[in-house]
Formats: sequence, structure tokens, C-alpha cells
Amino acid sequence: MELSTSQSIDTNDDMNNDTNNMCKNITPNTLELAQLNSIRETIENMSKFNQVEVLRILTRHKEVIINENKYGIHINLSELSNEIFNELIVYINYVNTQEIELNNIEKQKQDYKNNYFLKDNKDNTSNSINNKYVTEFSKSQ
Repeated sequence: MELSTSQSIDTNDDMNNDTNNMCKNITPNTLELAQLNSIRETIENMSKFNQVEVLRILTRHKEVIINENKYGIHINLSELSNEIFNELIVYINYVNTQEIELNNIEKQKQDYKNNYFLKDNKDNTSNSINNKYVTEFSKSQ
């Protein structure tokens, strides 16, 4: 999915990808170019599944003009209402939160796997436990 903004881009602008900052100071018909570009880049970098969900959000609104050709689907972001932008921002925040949570769970799963299910670790753990009990047993006698 290709999204475009109909204004020229100043390369000296500081473009912030923090989606939480996108929600700040959105007033009717005054979405800053940096915010438009940030939303565009975020959506373009999403997986195809998430891009399809963004398209579903956009197709629910009759006023959204969607252009499709053999290169993909093109939407002019500068023509969207703030209501639609708010929906997009909520979805982007949801996807980012979901991705962080999944990464944390995967890291935790890998830690468990490394600590409890690898053969070398089991042997080392059981040996250290056995040594501990043998040492304690010999001290008690």
C-alpha cells in the first residue's frame, strides 16, 4: 500500500516516528506534514496483514478516495479527516503495543528454553544440585 502526502517535503524537518506524539494537537484540517509522513512511514513498514487492516479502516469511510493500479493501492493522506486519522493512530498504537508484547513473550520463552530445556543446562543444573546435596550430606555427618 502506498500512501502519499500532496505537499513537498523539507529534508531539514525532524521526522519523529513516535506514534504516541502523533495524537498531540490534532485540530480539524491541520495535521502537520511531519505527522502525515510519520503515519505514512509507519503504515508502509507494517506487515501486509496490518496494511490490509488499515485498508479496511479506510474503506469503512465513503469519503476516502482509493486509487488502485498494478503497483498497489494509493491513498492521499492529506485529504483524510481527523476522525479517520484518529482511527489510524489508535490502530498503529495497538499494533505497536502488540508487537512489543509478543517480543517480550518470545524473549521470555527463549529464556525458559535456554534455562530448562537444553540438555547441557539440565546436566549442569542436576550436577550442581547433586553436588550441593552431597556437600550438605557430608557436612552433616
